[in-house]
Amino acid sequence: MRSLFGTDGIRGKARQYPLDTATMIALGEALAHRLRGEGLNGNGGAKRPDTPRVLLGMDTRESGPEIAGALADGVARGGGEAVLVGVIPTPGVAYLCRTSDAVAGISISASHNPFEDNGVKIFGHDGMKIPDSVEEQIEDELRELRREDADAPDEPLPDRPDLVEQYERFLASGVKANALAGKRVVLDAGNGAAYRIAPEVFRRVGADVVVINDRPNGRNINENCGALHPETLARTVVAQRADFGVAFDGDADRAIFADDKGRIRDGDEIIYLWAQHLRRDGRLAANRIVTTVMSNFGFEKQLAADGVELDRAQVGDKYVLELMLANGAVIGGEQSGHIIDLTVHTTGDGIHTALVFGEILAESPRRFSDLKTFEPMPQLLLNEKVSSKPPLETLPGYQAALSRAQSALGKRGRILVRYSGTENLVRVMVEGEDERQIRAIAEELRDALRDEIGAGVT
Repeated sequence: MRSLFGTDGIRGKARQYPLDTATMIALGEALAHRLRGEGLNGNGGAKRPDTPRVLLGMDTRESGPEIAGALADGVARGGGEAVLVGVIPTPGVAYLCRTSDAVAGISISASHNPFEDNGVKIFGHDGMKIPDSVEEQIEDELRELRREDADAPDEPLPDRPDLVEQYERFLASGVKANALAGKRVVLDAGNGAAYRIAPEVFRRVGADVVVINDRPNGRNINENCGALHPETLARTVVAQRADFGVAFDGDADRAIFADDKGRIRDGDEIIYLWAQHLRRDGRLAANRIVTTVMSNFGFEKQLAADGVELDRAQVGDKYVLELMLANGAVIGGEQSGHIIDLTVHTTGDGIHTALVFGEILAESPRRFSDLKTFEPMPQLLLNEKVSSKPPLETLPGYQAALSRAQSALGKRGRILVRYSGTENLVRVMVEGEDERQIRAIAEELRDALRDEIGAGVT
């Protein structure tokens, strides 16, 4: 069973296990061995490269170069070659991986987490995150290779601005020339990986750009800014009389929007409007979209009324992608702002999402604030820090509270409780018609979990 890899790669505190130098060297070596042997998706009898090339990209955290150096050293020990792209969004690594001779790519980022955290996400040559089964195999070998006294060289790797430029050209090509001419757009870069690339690309397609939180110092990534804190973005959009605003998370694979009146529009709403646009043009393949179990039930009801099928995947954009591929959908994503446009990409890309949706808005005769989506059902999400993650069905106090909650809610809503795949949290989500009732239910379930596995419990 995997214990290091979660729903989105390996995540933890920088310089602590498993993001310490010894483990990162072992990970790079195990990956290189895999690439020289079976590859990441099985080799089908094909010969693997003698010296597999692995791309490394990172966000703006101060620990990024150190982790990159350890991974590069490990890749070299395993018979491969590491190439550092530099600061680039996670989807940029995925794009470059599938359009170059690299056989794998690693994004060094902890996404929306604070600067003290970091992580690694591994992509195959196809630009897709590697399967859980391959992560498990790499993890097994990593443990065998890890040596406590392993030390990476201090010499930093040179980065490749030419590869960043390739990604920027790809982003700009996703919309018409001057698609956003005459439009004022506010971009909140979250002091993360989008801080240079997003403003540059938006200006290339004609936008009048106002940028905030674009001065990373290694420690201010996601700090009261970006996709998890869009309040400043919303105020700035109104103050600047902008047409819309977009906030990115640390590695820019998600985007949260603010309309011209400063109202926050989440991923469910953007996917709905995007799907409507595709459907009008006859391009909504299979007449379906894919989201996760977290998407609002009001969203699902409106799609059903529109005659559009909704498939729900487990949380994690890699699982959304798997279901999209299986069911023939071209658009899908998460409420959090990860949106996958399978016509051009293999992963969620916040900048691509912002550009394409911006073009949709530019072509609309109505303002963003006038575009209607669906009536959301009241939904409450509570997070509780945990000291461990035992199976929920083994917790008697929680199970008793859940039974009471299900009886009270009946068929008038739904309950979803799950562990975070990237943090030591349990997430309690309750939907229903009565806001007071769902808050009471969510708080009772959270308190039951706090009593049994809360972080203060030893």
